[in-house]
Amino acid sequence: MTHNDWWRGGVIYQVYPRSFFDSNGDGIGDLLGVLEKIDYIASLNVDAIWLSPFFTSPMKDFGYDVSDYRGVDPLFGSLADFSQLVQAAHARGIRVLIDQVLNHSSDQHAWFKESRSSRDNPKADWYVWADPKEDGTVPNNWLSVFGGPAWSWDSRRRQYYLHNFLSSQPDLNFHCAAVQQQLLDDMEFWLVLGVDGFRLDAANFYFHDRALRDNPPNLEIREGSIGVRADNPYAFQRHIHDKTQPENLLFLKRIRQLLERYPGSATVAEIGCDQSLRTMAAYTGGGDTLHMAYSFDLLTEQCSPAFLRHTIESVERELVDGWPCWSIGNHDVVRVMSRWALDGQPDFSRGRLFMALLLSLRGSVCLYQGEELGLDEAELQFEQLVDPYGIRFWPEFKGRDGCRTPMPWHEQGLYGGFSREQPWLPLPDSHRPLAVDLQEQEPQSMLNSYRRFIAWRQTQPLLIQGSLRVLHHDDDLLVFERRLGDEAWLCLFNLGSQARHFALPVAVEAVPAPASNALFNAIGVELPAQGFGFARLLG
Repeated sequence: MTHNDWWRGGVIYQVYPRSFFDSNGDGIGDLLGVLEKIDYIASLNVDAIWLSPFFTSPMKDFGYDVSDYRGVDPLFGSLADFSQLVQAAHARGIRVLIDQVLNHSSDQHAWFKESRSSRDNPKADWYVWADPKEDGTVPNNWLSVFGGPAWSWDSRRRQYYLHNFLSSQPDLNFHCAAVQQQLLDDMEFWLVLGVDGFRLDAANFYFHDRALRDNPPNLEIREGSIGVRADNPYAFQRHIHDKTQPENLLFLKRIRQLLERYPGSATVAEIGCDQSLRTMAAYTGGGDTLHMAYSFDLLTEQCSPAFLRHTIESVERELVDGWPCWSIGNHDVVRVMSRWALDGQPDFSRGRLFMALLLSLRGSVCLYQGEELGLDEAELQFEQLVDPYGIRFWPEFKGRDGCRTPMPWHEQGLYGGFSREQPWLPLPDSHRPLAVDLQEQEPQSMLNSYRRFIAWRQTQPLLIQGSLRVLHHDDDLLVFERRLGDEAWLCLFNLGSQARHFALPVAVEAVPAPASNALFNAIGVELPAQGFGFARLLG
């Protein structure tokens, strides 16, 4: 635990505690459940875990609506449980990052209750309040990610308050210096308890335009945008006034200054905007901002070699001295095994291809729980939904419940070993054959493929530190070069459904890598469908 730059090229495993493991039989995963499975996490050979929110919350958005930034919700346990988990993780060389939902709080937070009580109380300006227009309508045209106007009326103050997400998630006013200092103090509370950093939710949303100017229409849908679906009007605007404001960067620098006092701590930011890669560059560059960031570019349905090349080259061009964190799945999007499936059918060979591709890019990596098992998206009925996002936009958009179903630990048993009681979301029967206990016994399972590949990657400085240059793409193939000093590799991936031959420009020798299945010869390489391989350039 002494390498302060562990995050450069580190692999971070996202744990969604509600769905990881239930230790007390109430149907909801908890912190002691994560503790009970800490050796499983260690077996993945990851560098850190990212815990989705476990803070005190009314759970309108399942923890992303915080009512006490220093409290553990009783659903998940206690502060003592959290401290025990941190100690156990550190004892195994695993760092712990926790989610920080700073843009907004719950409307049940004591701060908001005081703020809405009058226009002249001590926290009156801790949230974003605005008078109605003369006709009583909302102050401007800003939209909520979850549908409808981003403003809700409060009868006590006789003003509207801003919420970029649910109406029960009022936006904090970062133009208020006291708000900034309070949130920094709350972050330091967790650093003192031993956390190793933070995942920053919606990190480009913190500040808004003071003048509350209308957003212009969006005539071009961009990669990395949020709500890019015909059923959600959020993408119909260019969000140049309601988020990604210049003042945001100054606050992020204050976060970095805080973390500099705790060597080895790090931040990974979620960026969702119309110019996501440019924003990532600004937010991770210069050595005095955030450590790393990821965008929604690889969390979309697009995965063609052309799109991957465009995204990779855009990151390389834009970030300069910044640092990317790559992700192809998390708690907010359809699972990658379904999202990037060929002909709608999840395929383990393709899953291993995604694994190798993701872990071969220049940057750090976030893995979402269940990716290592090859879990696909769960199909739920409307009456089974609990996600307000999915309930609002059903049936065109089914929400986020399908990627949040419980981890299958055992094939047998009523609830797949997740809980003794009915879980908060159903465990699909299709996930039982993918259970951990079965995959543990199969040497070539997806789980064991991930374990071996991550362990192998840790022994390859070229993959951690080397540069990247894309050399070729066509309808099926993506080929890029990784280089460190005098050593250079070709990394080849066939995303197509047919075997492919690729002529090599120079002599190479195969690099043995877990699960790779490319065959190299004097004139080129043979890549099976969904195949990949690595070769060292000679001469």
